[in-house]
Amino acid sequence: MMYSSRRKPVLYFKEERRFLSSKCTVYKLFGLCMVLLLVSLLWLQLSCSGDVSAAASVDRRPPQPPPPPCSADLQVPVDDPSWGPHKLALIVPFRERFEELLVFVPFMHTFLNKKKIRHKIFIINQVDHYRFNRASLINVGHLESGNDTDYLAMHDVDLLPLNDALDYGFPADGPFHVASPELHPLYHYKTYVGGILLLTKKQYSMCNGMSNRFWGWGREDDEFYRRLRKAELQLFRPSGITTGYKTFLHIHDPAWRKRDQKRVAAQKQEQFKVDPEGGLSNLRYQVESRQELTISGAPCTVINTKLECDQSQTPWCLLG
Repeated sequence: MMYSSRRKPVLYFKEERRFLSSKCTVYKLFGLCMVLLLVSLLWLQLSCSGDVSAAASVDRRPPQPPPPPCSADLQVPVDDPSWGPHKLALIVPFRERFEELLVFVPFMHTFLNKKKIRHKIFIINQVDHYRFNRASLINVGHLESGNDTDYLAMHDVDLLPLNDALDYGFPADGPFHVASPELHPLYHYKTYVGGILLLTKKQYSMCNGMSNRFWGWGREDDEFYRRLRKAELQLFRPSGITTGYKTFLHIHDPAWRKRDQKRVAAQKQEQFKVDPEGGLSNLRYQVESRQELTISGAPCTVINTKLECDQSQTPWCLLG
């Protein structure tokens, strides 16, 4: 027999009424309490399992860069004369790594403010069609950083200092390699001077800057180590840092950002040679534009730069 839907609540009401009207016993109340207790325990178990699973999934995630500092941390003036007579030009050779830049600029601005280091951040952005040339971009930064800065930091955009004891002060006694082989998370050979290196502008000029022959990734800092020795400059490194390879956070993702490590035949022959003449003296470039930007409250100067290449000297600036 078919029933209309209107009858179902009436039937349900009658059944419920008969149940309530039946004789209530201690055993029935006890059984009802036990059912409610079991349901509560089951719900609690499912909730805890979900929380543990969520926590485990978070723990399996790769290390994340520190969040940008809050705006209150960025209100300290960047150029307070009471902090000392010296001013740092933080030079960042750059191309298309904007995610890292959004983290780097506010992080370094806050870090240097805490240490009371007068500074200005320069992003030297390569906008030409040649292969990336880190050394030439640092040369450009040295020349374009202005007369109000008297020392510079050659600084990778993907390397963040995590230890407040690291010294970014004026390197009066000689070049200071902040990211020393004992502390850098990736490179540990004794002659390594990449990552973060501080020099006075006079010391950098004594080396004639860096060689412009290194198009693509790598080798330019190894050649610069030879220039430091030729200029008879003593290299200094941090001491008393106990954080080891956890002193810096390396935020570069090699799976997402492939390095240009290609070596053509002529480049392979030249990559280990010392460039006796090249550097600041034969640098050729054009500044397309300068832009003053603020990233999460932190100021920086972006210098859009076109490098020039003499293909008779370094044909590997282009890949066929």
